[in-house]
Formats: sequence, C-alpha cells, structure tokens
Amino acid sequence: MLPDIVPEARLTRVNGINSSLQSVITLLSPMLSAALLGFAPLQVIFFIDVVTAVAAIVVLLLFFRLPQKAKAAAQAAGSYFTELKLGFKYVLNQKFLKHFFVFLIIFCVMAAPVAFLTTLQVTRNYGGDLWRLSAIEISFSVGMVLGGLAMASWGGLKNRVYTMAIAGAVMVGCTLALGLPIHFWLYCGMMALFGVAMPIFNTAGVVMLQERVDPAYMGRVFGLMTMVNTSMMPIGMLVFGPLADVIPIEWILLGTGLVLLGLVLVLMRDKPLLAVGVSTLANKEPKDERRSESGTDDKHSDRADKTGATGQNTDA
Repeated sequence: MLPDIVPEARLTRVNGINSSLQSVITLLSPMLSAALLGFAPLQVIFFIDVVTAVAAIVVLLLFFRLPQKAKAAAQAAGSYFTELKLGFKYVLNQKFLKHFFVFLIIFCVMAAPVAFLTTLQVTRNYGGDLWRLSAIEISFSVGMVLGGLAMASWGGLKNRVYTMAIAGAVMVGCTLALGLPIHFWLYCGMMALFGVAMPIFNTAGVVMLQERVDPAYMGRVFGLMTMVNTSMMPIGMLVFGPLADVIPIEWILLGTGLVLLGLVLVLMRDKPLLAVGVSTLANKEPKDERRSESGTDDKHSDRADKTGATGQNTDA
C-alpha cells in the first residue's frame, strides 16, 4: 500500500519510520499488557485488542481510497491459488526476483538460530534470571527502533543491494560474536547492534521491490515474501532446534554465521540484483536537474533578448 500513498522519493524514509513504529509497538505492548493485568481481568484486555483493531479498520475504510490498477483488476477474477500461481510465475520470469528469493530463503533459514536460540543460550551460559532474558529482548528491540530511525534519516546508499550487504555484514559479525564466550553486557550490545542492522537490511530490500516490481503484481510478490519470512525460520528450527541438544549453540551460531558471510559476499557480486538495486531516483534526478538548469538558462536568455530588444527600440 505504501507505494500508492507515498512519493517515490520518500519510500525509504517512510519504510524506516514504519519499521521503528512496529519495533516500538513490539517493545511496549508486553509492558502495557503486564501493567493492565494488575487492574483488569484478561477478558477486558482481549476486548481492548478488539476495539483497537476495529478502530484501525474504520480508519482504513474512511480515510484511504486506493484505486485498483486496471491490469490487476482484470487478473483478479481467479481463486486464491490462481493468484498464488500468477505470483510464482511472475517471480520466475524476473531474473532479479529469482535471485532475491533464493537469497532470502537461505538467509532466513541460516538466521533461525540467532533469532530463536539466543534465549536458550543465555539461560545455559549466564543463568535463567528474568532480568537477563528481558535485557536481551529490550536490547534487540531498542536496536530495531534506532535502526529504523537511522534508515529514515539516512536513506541508505544509492544502490539498495550495497545497503543490504553492509547491514548483512553487521548481522554476520554479531552472529559470530554471539558464538564466542563474551561478557553478558557485550552479548546485549551485540543483540542491540543486530537489531540496528535488521531494519536497515529489510527496508533496503522492501524499497527495492517497491521501486522495481510491476504494480499489478506488487501484492502477489509481497505475499510470497511474507510467506518466505514466516515459514523459512520455523523450517530452519526443525533442524537447528534438535541440533542444539546435541552440540553447543555457539557452534551452531559460528557455522550459520560463516554461511551468512558467504551469502553476503555472493550478494555483493550478484549482477542482476546490482542492476536493479540502483534507486530509480538516481536516474531521474540528474535529468530533472539538467532540465531545470536548461529551463533557467532559456528564461535568462529570453529575458536578455527582451532587454536587448527594448534597448534597441529605445535607441531608435
């Protein structure tokens, strides 16, 4: 929906702000729920969730009018599985999308240990105190808020792929560091840094797709992306979860970190992705500037001609 309501020049910043807002909600919602439990029964808290959901739906219905694309409307007569098939077909016909989704699938599977096993690792290595478990979660959430704000103010490099690669390299470094015997507060620092890099990585990838995917297939492509994000990590845990009972979690983090490092290096040399990673505005702005400059020069020359003509007429 964002590409329909946000100017293309502001997509990166708005996506960064959106990421920060989601992180703030993720951080504050459990705190607010815990506070409400001291004043109201669980049923009332669930009802609050219903009321806020209804309010959000009303806002969407009353204040948003998004015209449906003609091409999308013509193709939307099929069933859900027909729509899914069209999305798969479109992705397979676009070389850069095939490379992006292969990268995303492998990345999500390899990132499963750092996403799900760190809590267990802290319990085993540092103790199961609630404040320790809360500390790593808060560190990660605060990092994500800061990362989203950083992306909103910075905007990333001109090539989105390089932005993804830099953020990916930071996440790789944090994953490898978490696999080493480090002090607990340094562990929290690595979690926070990982959190900073994640929204930068995600925002760059999302904006690249928003700029390059055919608007008629935007929903289908992002639907597939959501399906990959939500399914690949649990699938990865089917392997790494039982493995964590056989070998130390540190070994798993070091192994997956090295795989992620190789994946980031491949990303930086992927020509189809690098070709579409350049912001579309990078190609438009110089032309617009040249046009504005030439237009200004023409105006100056016209004024000069008029001034000269007036002078000649006066002399005559």
